Amino acid sequence: MSARPQRDALTQVAAKYAIAITPAMDALIDEADPNDPIAAQFRPDARELDTAPDELSDPIGDDPHTPVKGIVHRYPDRCLLKLVHACPVYCRFCFRREMVGPQGDGTLTSEELDAALAYIESQPGIWEVILTGGDPFLLSARRVREITQRLAAIAHVKIIRWHTRIPAVDPLRVTPDLAEALRTEGATTYVVLHANHPRELTDQARAAIARIVDAGVPMLSQSVLLKGVNDDVETLEALMRGLVEARVKPYYLHHLDKAPGTSHFRCSIAEGQALAQALHQRASGIAQPSYVLDIPGGHGKAPLAASGVRETSDGYEVRDRKGGWLPYRDED
Repeated sequence: MSARPQRDALTQVAAKYAIAITPAMDALIDEADPNDPIAAQFRPDARELDTAPDELSDPIGDDPHTPVKGIVHRYPDRCLLKLVHACPVYCRFCFRREMVGPQGDGTLTSEELDAALAYIESQPGIWEVILTGGDPFLLSARRVREITQRLAAIAHVKIIRWHTRIPAVDPLRVTPDLAEALRTEGATTYVVLHANHPRELTDQARAAIARIVDAGVPMLSQSVLLKGVNDDVETLEALMRGLVEARVKPYYLHHLDKAPGTSHFRCSIAEGQALAQALHQRASGIAQPSYVLDIPGGHGKAPLAASGVRETSDGYEVRDRKGGWLPYRDED
């Protein structure tokens, strides 16, 4: 594509989807590399204008499970609380890309937050609340403390989980005050960091993670399997090892959701399974995320990793760390 049509296409992308990148991430981009994995995640691409027939504006089915604004209650024991719909960066593969940004759903008003918390209080089965958006770490430490304490005051809420990209993409936002605001009496707080490439784990990012963990808040991670970003075992291994070294336990490796204009990032399930198996063969168990798919339509997550056991005529075979199959008899 020549320069003028390329500019026109990117203007159309900007009109359709939010665009932002932090100085911390922009500084990591190798301008000499046309396939730079950081640029691929955050800089707009003309291919975003191509929507595949099976791509959906609400690919994981949030809307059918939204009883009040800000709440997604898909599983019996947990719910999402979407506080804000802004982010410091806008991932080009975001599954909520039509809901976030300046023209998105906005931040919950005080009245909407009260209604969302009242809903959680009315549902005694909710054990865990997952704060997401948007990126809830855009809120001030004062607001984070207030919301954490209000959730912990609900007797049946025992786990509060904040999902964020900020420790990696805007690490100076993670102040000691913010880290302290995450802790409260009556509930346990976790922070889940979204990171997709080992270069995101800069010295400043590791320092931000340390501020959270040293404040007594354990951290997990989630990553998205992305073609051209982390779809090789060496990159995935470096990312997972880097997270563990920074005291972040890998939690999920997501198969890419079918959001509009994201097909150029998509790997096949077979490719993902092969990568998950290769990672299993190379890295410690503490560095293994669960490879999962959010089933389109709001049906929840499905584990995708290939099974390590298969039934035979006289028992079972189990797969060893090198991928070979060995007999196993399951008898008293």
